[in-house]
Order: sequence, then C-alpha cells, then structure tokens
Amino acid sequence: MSELSEESINSLKFNADGLIPAISQQHDTGEILMMAWMNKSSVAETLKTGVACYWSRSRQKFWKKGESSGHIQRVKSMRTDCDRDTLLILVDQAGVACHTGRHNCFYLEAQNGGWQEIAKPELNPDEIYGKK
Repeated sequence: MSELSEESINSLKFNADGLIPAISQQHDTGEILMMAWMNKSSVAETLKTGVACYWSRSRQKFWKKGESSGHIQRVKSMRTDCDRDTLLILVDQAGVACHTGRHNCFYLEAQNGGWQEIAKPELNPDEIYGKK
C-alpha cells in the first residue's frame, strides 16, 4: 500500500462534513461490496495500514471494517475518479461485507413496484455482532 502526501489527500473533494464517499469493490471479481464514508484521517489510516478504515456517521468515530466481526477488507488499491470526489477501494474481503450477513450490501432490487430481496444472508448478524 502506498501512502499519500498530505497535499494529495487535500486534493480530494470532501463534502461540507469533511467526508468523501468510498465504494469498496472485490479486487478479483469486480463485485461491488459496499459504500461508506471516509474523512482525511481515515484515508490516511487506510493507506498506512492496508486495512479499510471508514468514518461512521452514526457513531461519529473511526470504523475499521471487521473490527468487531473479523470480516476485514485488505486494501489492494485506492483510486479516485476524475473529479476527485469519490473513492474506489479495491479490496480482498474476508467473510461478508454487509452487517446484515450478506456478501454485499446491494441485495435489494427494484422489482414489481418495490424493493425485492435478491440475496439471502450467508451468516446470522446476531452471531457476528451479538444480539443488540
């Protein structure tokens, strides 16, 4: 993993909350796994450690993917788009990416006037994270 200079991180276009959307994609299959938010510090931490680190808007803290489940994302590459306002993180996903126990977060599809589930959970979320 290659670290970026502060100047290069600052060249990214963060929103008014200091966040940038980050899409994680399985590096070898191209499967889109999830979308999360990053701030400057989580971008730097991800590049430094090689493990995806996001910013949790609900908890207002850093969130290393897999810290409670063990389903980490080892980063193979980080890219930005031409506008530098979105990140694409190519990862090697261990286990499932979605907190619902599914392999990816995009398991609902527009069908018949509503959102239809197209993938069943592979794991029970209560077994991954414990009952809440």
